[in-house]
Formats: sequence, C-alpha cells, structure tokens
Amino acid sequence: MTEMLDQSVTDIAQAVRDKRVTAVELAERSLARIDSVNTALNAVVLTNPELTLKVAAMADADLAEGKTVGPLHGVPMTIKDSLDTFDFVTTWGSQGRAAFRPARDATVVARLRKAGAILVGKTNTPEFTLAFQTDNNLFGRTNNPYDLGRTSGGSSGGAAALIASRAIPFDIGTDTGGSIRLPAHFCGIAGLKPTSGRVPCSGNALPSEGLWATLSQPGPMTRFAKDLSLLLNIIEGPDLIDPNARAAPKMHAKDIDPKTLKIGFHLSNGLSTPTPAIQAAIQGVIDNLANQGMNLIEHRPDGIEMTPLIFSRLLAADDHETVLDLLERSNTETPSAAIASNLSQPKPGFSAAELCNILAIWDGFKSAMLKSFTAIDVLICPVNAQTAILHGQAEDLLDYTYTMTYNLTGWPSVVIPCGLDELGLPIGIQLIAAPFREDQCLALAEFIQAELDFYPLPNVNTLRPATPSVQTPD
Repeated sequence: MTEMLDQSVTDIAQAVRDKRVTAVELAERSLARIDSVNTALNAVVLTNPELTLKVAAMADADLAEGKTVGPLHGVPMTIKDSLDTFDFVTTWGSQGRAAFRPARDATVVARLRKAGAILVGKTNTPEFTLAFQTDNNLFGRTNNPYDLGRTSGGSSGGAAALIASRAIPFDIGTDTGGSIRLPAHFCGIAGLKPTSGRVPCSGNALPSEGLWATLSQPGPMTRFAKDLSLLLNIIEGPDLIDPNARAAPKMHAKDIDPKTLKIGFHLSNGLSTPTPAIQAAIQGVIDNLANQGMNLIEHRPDGIEMTPLIFSRLLAADDHETVLDLLERSNTETPSAAIASNLSQPKPGFSAAELCNILAIWDGFKSAMLKSFTAIDVLICPVNAQTAILHGQAEDLLDYTYTMTYNLTGWPSVVIPCGLDELGLPIGIQLIAAPFREDQCLALAEFIQAELDFYPLPNVNTLRPATPSVQTPD
C-alpha cells in the first residue's frame, strides 16, 4: 500500500476505479502515515479518522453499486487550514477560531469533494496565511522534512511538508506572495499558483474583496507536475461569490508541444542574488533544454525592480485594517508573533492621492511586464534566493521578490524540484506564463520533470520527534 500512495493522483484514482485498491485502504494508509511522521513535522493540525473512514466506505459502496464516480473518487487529500471545511474545524491558524466549524466548504473544497476526493485532515498555516514561515500560537511551527531545524516555508508549509513525506498525494494551498511556491521550493514538491481570478478564493482566510484580493489564489500542491493540470481543471471557474473569479478558456497542457515554446530565463532578478547552488541547478535545466534544440533566450522582464515598492505599499495602504478585522472576526485577543510584528509597523497614513498613485503605478507595472510575452511564451527563474532557512531566521524580503512579482502581475507560475544544495536541501525552479496560459507553463513543467526524473525524498523515518499538536475530536 505504501507504493500506491507514492503514485500520482491520476494513477491512484485509476487504481480505485479499477478496484485494485479501495478508498478505505487508501484512507487508512494515509492516516497511518500521518501518525508516523507528524510528531516530527507538526504538519497536520486536525484529523477525524472515524469520519474519514466512514466517507471512504461510502465511496467504496458507490463504486461497487456501479454509480457514476468523479475523477478523484476515493483519493485522500488534506486541505490547508486557511480554507473552510464544514465538517472539520477551520482555525485559520488563529486562537479565537480553535473550535470554529464553518457553515460551508470553501469553493475549492466543495469542488474537490464533488469530484470524489476524501478529506483526511487539515494542514498547518501561519495565522491568516500572513507569513513566509508556518508557525502560530495555536499549533506551533511546522518543520521541514529535510531538516527539522528549518522551516517548511509559508504559508502552505504544512501541506508541503506532508506531501514531501509521502503521507498524502495532494493538498490545496493559497498564494498571496509565494505561499504555494515557496513551500514547494523548500520541501521539494510541485505547486501551481494559477492566474489571478481563475480559481475562486471564497472561503479562504484572506477576504476575496478589497485591495489585496487579486494577489491571492488557491492552487494545487502535489509531487507530480502532471497532477496539477488535473486538479486545476476541477477547482477553476467562477462560483458567483468571489467578485474577482473569472471564466477563462480551458486550455490543456497535453495539447502543447513544449519544444515549440519560446523560453526566456534569468538566474537573478537584479534585486537579490540566489545562492550558487540554486543558480547551478537552474542553469543545469536550461542547458538540458538547450541541448535538445529548444528555443531559449536570456530575459528579465522590464519592471521587476518595482516589485518591493509596489508590494510593500499595497500591504500597508489599509493602515492594518484587514488584519485588525480578521482578528476581530476570529475573536482572537493575542495575535501570533508574525501578526504582532505586522501590527507594530507604523501606519503610513496614505492620502487618497497617494493611494491613487500607487494603484496607477501598479497598473503601469503590469503593462510593462506584459511586454515580455511579445518575445517569449514561458519564463524560467528561481523561486527564492535561498533554500529552506532556519526556524526564526530573519528574512530579507528581497529574497522573496521572485514570487511576489507574479502575484502583482497575476500571472500563473509553477514550481517543480530540480536539485539539492550542498546541505541536501531541495531547490525548486519556477516557470511562468502569460495570464490564463497555465497550459504552457504546465506543459513545460511536465516535460522538465520527466526529463529530470527527479523526485527528492526526505528520510522521514529518522526524523527526530517534536512536540505533537494534532487535534482529534472528543
């Protein structure tokens, strides 16, 4: 059964339909694997084995009776704890929501359940998803499976650590400044931030309205790039709730020949220089593509240098009102260290004129950046300037501009693992395409992953124990 959980989501779903494995067997194995790794990782914050196995048994009964089943029938999943689940407590990583049970699922969760996936647990997130390290007052910090002294990243750090440990085949994360892609890079898995508006944010901790709304996107996290396409096809499309969700043409990675793509690349964005190991790993991929006669040019989009200014001004423009409102709605009196640090920053007190100015600069930035696609189809670059950092290590936010840039533009981007550094820590590579051209960056990601045949594996059986924090219902 261990081998079955190691397979792709596509293959696991086919095995269930072929009755080579049951949904109950998969759920049992996933729960057992969580039990074996979570003491060290602290990646899963809530399970309900009785409910999970009951739902899995119903899925097996439906299949036995010949009922029509969805593309994920019987496949176990976890969901980031920033996304609402009606039958599991959803805390958003905040103490005031420690026992909060939402009235309805987040849209992406409802769509995955309709497709047949079975919820096994909720994964850890920093409070309200607003940090690049996964830690909160309610559950504590999540550890990196390659080195427990290092962070798994944030804010989808619990999801990434669990997938890397082979305890679950997929999870859904959210990404506002890199929160899917950074943990994927730190933990050696695949992750997709879709185009802004392709996937509804309804039911996520951060609101789907207001100044920050278009920065955020839910997206799938897996081991295999090919599964990202499958999952995106299930969760995308308007829900008539999220005002920013848009209908977009469905284009499929399988219809793209990667060798016809015009590929741009850069090893440094000019704001922060990646480590030599990161640059070498990405250069190795570029050399491999070039040796196959693919069309590559060195390219760095005009306007990247504006990322720190625009991003910082947007996050500060509401004078902390978004965070204060989240704390109030959560009935949380003591915020986490990350949120407290956020609130300790002086209010900039933007005037209406200053706000209008930064919005105009943002639009100009997006326009300038789009000109890249007159020369290229897909852009390759690093995910971050560092591999997984130590817990509590001070962050240089310029290192994170490799992901923040593409929240500002709204472009889709995929991360897959492409190597290990000198400490044995994973290195990811980021592939970015024009708005609503996920098919292009996904096709290239699948091609590169197949060429590399590289799926890093942490030695989870030798991880040192840490304080467990998983909750189970009374």
